[in-house]
Amino acid sequence: MRGSPAVNRRAVHKLRQLGISTVGSVKIKILLCCCITLTLLVLAGPVSLFMGRTNHGNSSDRLSSLRGRYAIVMNTWKRYDLLKESISHYVSCPRLDSIHIVWSEPEPPSKSLKRFLNQIVQSNSGNGHQVELKFDINMEDSLNNRFKEIKDLKADAVFSIDDDVIFPCSSVELAFSVWQSAPDTMVGFVPRMHWLDESKGKDHYIYGGWWSVWWTGTYSMVLSKAAFFHKKYLSLYTNEMPASIREYVTWNRNCEDIAISFLIANATGAPPIWVKGKIFEIGSTGISSLGGHSERRTQCINRFVTEFGRMPLVPTSVKAVDSRSVWFW
Repeated sequence: MRGSPAVNRRAVHKLRQLGISTVGSVKIKILLCCCITLTLLVLAGPVSLFMGRTNHGNSSDRLSSLRGRYAIVMNTWKRYDLLKESISHYVSCPRLDSIHIVWSEPEPPSKSLKRFLNQIVQSNSGNGHQVELKFDINMEDSLNNRFKEIKDLKADAVFSIDDDVIFPCSSVELAFSVWQSAPDTMVGFVPRMHWLDESKGKDHYIYGGWWSVWWTGTYSMVLSKAAFFHKKYLSLYTNEMPASIREYVTWNRNCEDIAISFLIANATGAPPIWVKGKIFEIGSTGISSLGGHSERRTQCINRFVTEFGRMPLVPTSVKAVDSRSVWFW
């Protein structure tokens, strides 16, 4: 009987310890529940916010989609077989949104041509996206028409291309990706250069063709026969380019590609970007094969320098290549 009080005290002490540990475990469980609940609430916030964004309708989805697509603006002149071949090729490119044909002929496109091209577009549009085809009819025959502002152009990116030049879709997609990384810059496949003619003073320049680029690895222009640029430059060319330059282009039927290069370089202060791509020229030789071509281009450059009041073109030696298709890069 003497041991009973000690036993009772030990029992009470154990009960107290058990009670304390039980209370402690309950507190820990409550704390864990609170943490889990708070975590779920935090995670649910962005999810509901994201869901809220996606429920705004198709307009935001369409806008996002257009940022990932481009429009082709194709210059053509009485070469219907080449036009058909080019449209048939480019309509299957994955991220193409629309094709705008710059039409400057005195007669409107025939119904048979429209019907043929529309059938090609409807049957060959890639990745489930229906490409839009439009003829942009011009009343005047001018090379400036290829840079006329297009009011209903939806995509930001413009791929300016001639009807007799074909690049694989993979090359076009690479150039578009490069343009997306620098959307204020002109990105293209055909580089050219200007050089200071020291024999005639500090303000006189010479036009350098492909061999000049090949020999030095330097360029300051990419020709608009195959180049990406932002659609805002169509508005700048139409509304803010000196009228005397547009008149010069119309009168001489040359140098619109140099004019747009001057315009973009003047706006950005940056060089263009040359993208390596395989080119297929499906037409006959153009004006570049005629005698005196380089001399006329030199005259254009110096005339535009006078109009702009300075030389805006910026030389560079950067070239974008697809590293997956080369051994050394």
